[in-house]
This record gives sequence, C-alpha cells and structure tokens, in this order.
Amino acid sequence: MSRHLFWLSDEAWAAIEPHLPRGRPGKPRVDDRTVISGILHVLKTGCRWRDVPAAYGPPTTIYNRYNRWAGHGIWQRLFEKIAASGAVPDELSIDSSHVKAHRSAAGSKKGEWEEAIGRSRGGRTCKIHCLADDRGRPVAFTLTPGNIADISVAIPLLSRATPARRLLADKAYDADSLRNWLRQRRIKPVIPSTASRRKPYPLDKRIYRRRNVIERLFCHLKNWRRIATRYDRHATNYLAAIALVALITAWLK
Repeated sequence: MSRHLFWLSDEAWAAIEPHLPRGRPGKPRVDDRTVISGILHVLKTGCRWRDVPAAYGPPTTIYNRYNRWAGHGIWQRLFEKIAASGAVPDELSIDSSHVKAHRSAAGSKKGEWEEAIGRSRGGRTCKIHCLADDRGRPVAFTLTPGNIADISVAIPLLSRATPARRLLADKAYDADSLRNWLRQRRIKPVIPSTASRRKPYPLDKRIYRRRNVIERLFCHLKNWRRIATRYDRHATNYLAAIALVALITAWLK
C-alpha cells in the first residue's frame, strides 16, 4: 500500500521548507514534511480526512494543520513566495473553470454566496479564475460563485500580477472596459471578438493558439480529486487546496 502514498520529493521539500512558519510558541510541531505529504495525499485521492493512512500520523493532526494554516493564509503565502521567484513572463493567459460543489460544502454560517458557491441549473457550483504565465504555471487565482461572469474579476486578478506584454483570453473577456485597461498599461489584448460586435477587433490567431497552456493547467489541477470536486465548506480552505496543488503540479515538478 505504501507504493500508492504521496510523499514530497527532496527537491520539493527543499523549496518549501525555508518558507514555513518558525518560532511559534507551544510544543514542537509534528514533522512538517510528513504532515504536508499527508495533506497532499488527501487532496490527490479525495479520501476523507479521517481515512488518511496511518503512515502520515494521526488524522486530526493532518486536518488541523491544513485547516489552521488555511485560516492564517499560510498555504497561499507559500504559493505566492515560490511563484514570485519565477521570471517575469512576456505573456499571460486568463480563464476560469467550473467546479461542482459537493453537498458537504454546504451549510456555512456565512451563507453559500459568501463562500463562493452559487446555484444554477447544474446545482451548486464554484468557479476558479486563474492567471497563468507562458509556461502554463499559475500566477494568481481567485474564487467566485459559479454563476458569476468571468469578466467581473479579470481586472482585480490582473492587478495582482506583474504586467506582461500580451494577455490571451477567450470571448468571455471581450469587453471595452478590459481592453482599455490593458492598453493603458501597454498590454496587448489577444482576445477574439464576440459575434455581437459590428466591427470585430483584429486577432493574431498564431499567438491565440498558445492559450491552450491555461486549459492544460486546469486539466492538471483537476487530476486531484479535491480540486475537481469541492468538498470544503469554506472558500479559504478550498483556496488553500488550490494553492498547494498548483505549487506541486506547476512550480515544483
């Protein structure tokens, strides 16, 4: 059975370990590498936290570490620090992907909408909005309810990244407000026009073909079962899961 367990490689651990919290009061923590490997095993297989294999230690320790550090934003900051070490790309791509919210994700006291869960004909859904570099590595991401338009979070998401020379996006991002915002920052929009435009904008189809990098990124993320289906009730916990998986699949592979 140990063959099927997930363990952080030496290279991945060497990149992660310097950014973990140090000097916290209280008794020493259970081995960080083992606990984080256990968290990643749950995210990959989709098993319940209480069913985590004994090789990783007590299930309560695994879950409490994941939950507590998610609430403190530690997993997200870990992603941001390692992603920030990459070179500034010439090209960025933006897109979103729907995720089905499991019934266990319902019931937050804040309400489903505040936890980025919306209702549509497909039931409860959440939407991951992601910005990726020219190598298909995530640079920034956010969550919204599944029935929110992609364009509504495009500018806030782009504002979190270093400007690139070009932005690739599909027709969902064809809005004059976004195009003008990009031009003011000398970013070339490579976005096809919608059919409703009387005078379509010119499109460099050769460059636009490279938008497939962000589509492949979502495929890699959704190979992890707790990303493909949202089981987390709180948006902060689900964002933490995305940050960890994005780190492992894109930045530390």
